Amino acid sequence: MSSLWPRIEPLLAKVQKPARYIGCEDGAQQPVHSPGTVSWLLVYPDAYEVGLPNQGLQILYEILNERADALAERAYAPWVDMEALMRQRGVPLFSVDTHRPAGAFDMLAFNLSAELVYTNVLNCIDLAGVPVRGAHRDQTHPLVVAGGHCTFNPEPLADFVDLFVIGDGEEVAGEITQVVGQWRSSPRPMPRQAVLRELAHVAGVYVPSMYEVAYDGPRIVSVAPRYPDVPERVEKRTIADLASWPYPKRQLVPLTEVVHDRLNVEIFRGCTRGCRFCQAGMITRPVRERPAEQVRRLVREGLDRTGYDEVSLTSLSSADYSGIDEVVAGIIGDPECSGQVSVSLPSLRVDAFTVGIATEIQKVRRTGLTFAPEAGTWRMRQVINKLISEEDLYGAVDGAFSQGWRRVKLYFLTGLPTETDEDTLGIAELARQCVAVGRRHTRDASVTASVGGLVPKPQTPFQWFGQVPVAEMRRRIGLLRDATRRERGVALRWHDPEATLVEGLASRGDRRVGAVIEDVWRGGGTFQEWSERFDLGLWEQAVAARGLSFDWYVHRHREREEVLPWAHVSAGLHQDFLWHDWQDALAASGVEDCRWTPCYDCGACTGYGLEHVVASPVPPAGGSQGTGQDLSRGGAVPVELLHRRPLEAGV
Repeated sequence: MSSLWPRIEPLLAKVQKPARYIGCEDGAQQPVHSPGTVSWLLVYPDAYEVGLPNQGLQILYEILNERADALAERAYAPWVDMEALMRQRGVPLFSVDTHRPAGAFDMLAFNLSAELVYTNVLNCIDLAGVPVRGAHRDQTHPLVVAGGHCTFNPEPLADFVDLFVIGDGEEVAGEITQVVGQWRSSPRPMPRQAVLRELAHVAGVYVPSMYEVAYDGPRIVSVAPRYPDVPERVEKRTIADLASWPYPKRQLVPLTEVVHDRLNVEIFRGCTRGCRFCQAGMITRPVRERPAEQVRRLVREGLDRTGYDEVSLTSLSSADYSGIDEVVAGIIGDPECSGQVSVSLPSLRVDAFTVGIATEIQKVRRTGLTFAPEAGTWRMRQVINKLISEEDLYGAVDGAFSQGWRRVKLYFLTGLPTETDEDTLGIAELARQCVAVGRRHTRDASVTASVGGLVPKPQTPFQWFGQVPVAEMRRRIGLLRDATRRERGVALRWHDPEATLVEGLASRGDRRVGAVIEDVWRGGGTFQEWSERFDLGLWEQAVAARGLSFDWYVHRHREREEVLPWAHVSAGLHQDFLWHDWQDALAASGVEDCRWTPCYDCGACTGYGLEHVVASPVPPAGGSQGTGQDLSRGGAVPVELLHRRPLEAGV
């Protein structure tokens, strides 16, 4: 099908940011469509400036275009001004590469990295001219696929997405391509349900229409396959050797401003720190490092091709990379990198940050420096298993300010299990003390404390925890506002508790929540992750109209024997491991990083040809060493301790 550009171009003068829709970036491809090629449209369901830097989309974009039997183009959710014009003029969703209509592709593939984009997914499907619900599609329509961290509970989108990829997508994208290619090239067209059943045989692929959910009142009784050849449990896909997938080789360089506008090089996947609130750390295990020489090569070639003068070494905890000091020093000192390259480590563990790292990354330009203590007291950090002491934090902050930084950002969570007002006010005290540390080096030292509400995520030890209600979340934020209002050098920022409530609904919902998402979308609720567009009223109306309850999905505590909506999707972790870790949390019992201890048998390394190895008898500086806390497995804790009675406000 020909390009829609003649119909798109006249619209661009009427929208805020026309560069969102033109493509033409350095690194963009213009693949040739042919009858024997499976065409993928990779859709990021958010605005262009948010979606373009996404590593997952860029990796698949290159991998698919390197295949002889596939091609890939990109699309992003059009902003509301462009959408209104498109609907008015009858212009469907289109790719930014060749401006082909989305409905002409074989696959519409969405990246799901946040739950509040779910209404955008439905909007993009509808803009593509495809029936929103999978049950209404036939073999003439594209297959709708989704991947990303949110797919570890795929159920809220089960009625709208034909298949979900669970885990790493590099290998499975090719396997899906082969199945779809055979379907499209068959002289006798296979019914849509037949190809979906075939796709359900691909490891790591979950096809919701192949499963039936049984309920007893509000509770799920079972999620069972409809056919004997469909697996009862879908196991995630994991790339065991990251070195075999050195992507992206040609990172996209935008023509307009985007978030994270720099060269991004992934240095490892996975994390064994065991933070109990962190879904990414749980679902991406085990740790797989990219070889240092490959990192340096990707940096060198990427900088040379893109012209960037900043590189971000990305991972869940970048300072945990083996020999990170040498890698950073090697990049900054590499003459082929022109000697003017700044390095940022976006995920810094306080107890892994050293003066040596600080010295290296500030040689060219001081990039933003953010630490995540997550909780205000040592007791709470034992609950969440973020085993860093106040001394760890003050040492890292001192190292930063001693090397010339004037501002540091700290991330915290509130609404944690067993949290009291004393724990909440500990956030203000930590921020205050960090400013005092900074003023040993500069009078202008300042600290921004950014506070978000905990959303208990699927596939984590906190998946059984009842989320703190909005009113209580606001009260705790109020405590912090009062405690920091007159503190010179301390700035407080916080996430909207109402948005946190909706995120909780979408995060742990079952298939019945899909109707709520559809109602909100039909009510105009798109771009709900943007504060100026978020509308709690739409969600409240939809929940009530469907006879559902926020309390049931968001605020109540789950029992061990309850069938959770995502129980048939495996992140590779044993449920016994997660439950015992939850009991340890309630007992405020920390558990060491398994790289420095005997294996906890979480299940992550099983089946990938990887063996647990204790890296060294001496763990890194900081952490729980010398704190004297009990690292043994705790016993069951009464449910009344889940929300301790808070101290009186103002204490």
